Amino acid sequence: MKPFVLLATRDHDKAAGDEYESVRRHTGLAPSELIHIRVESGPLPELRLEDYSGVFLGGSPFNISDAVKSDLQLRVESDIRGVVDQIVDADFPFLGMCYGIGTVTAHLGGTVDRTYGEGLGAIEVTLTPEAAGDPLLVGVPASFFAFVGHKEACHGTPPEVTLLGTGEACPVQMYRYGENVYVTQFHPELDVASLEQRMSIYRNAGYFHPDDFEILVEMARASGVGEHPHRLLRNFVTRYATD
Repeated sequence: MKPFVLLATRDHDKAAGDEYESVRRHTGLAPSELIHIRVESGPLPELRLEDYSGVFLGGSPFNISDAVKSDLQLRVESDIRGVVDQIVDADFPFLGMCYGIGTVTAHLGGTVDRTYGEGLGAIEVTLTPEAAGDPLLVGVPASFFAFVGHKEACHGTPPEVTLLGTGEACPVQMYRYGENVYVTQFHPELDVASLEQRMSIYRNAGYFHPDDFEILVEMARASGVGEHPHRLLRNFVTRYATD
């Protein structure tokens, strides 16, 4: 099988490692089947899409809507944008998680701003009628709980996308462009244990008040987030694994 690739932009070694393991575990891929490329660590090498079954893009400490951007952020955004341009133009299998929805939305000419940010926590995702029969949502119920934590979000859907999942505080939670390009605002890779790890790393990053850490941990444990978000990852691999 051609490997999948996870493009990562987290500038914290443990956060990057935990994200990779979360994606690998919930996809069921072996280490040799999921290539980990940390874009923040150096210029992104040229990716030959034909060498991979599909591409994942993980979350990020960066925001598309940041008013001031470091040289590192600008370089990362440029590198990611170059790959996303190829992926969207080719309608290549892609699943962008959190940061991915902002990146693709910007590519498609949509608006990404701070209107619909959500603090760290669990939200209910409701599938749209258009989600019925979508291959990535096979076995996923009409509504389910998933973890979120983002400072920016889509302000409406960009042109020519199919909205697949909505939320109360943040209306655009999942959409598809073309047949094979998927993005989620929620984190399908996060379970309770991995969320706790991520919260401990980003305790002082502005996603929540540091004094609320223990409260949020208890919330996560009682949230009802189960296997349904992870099924998207497994379905993505099942659909796109190629020789």
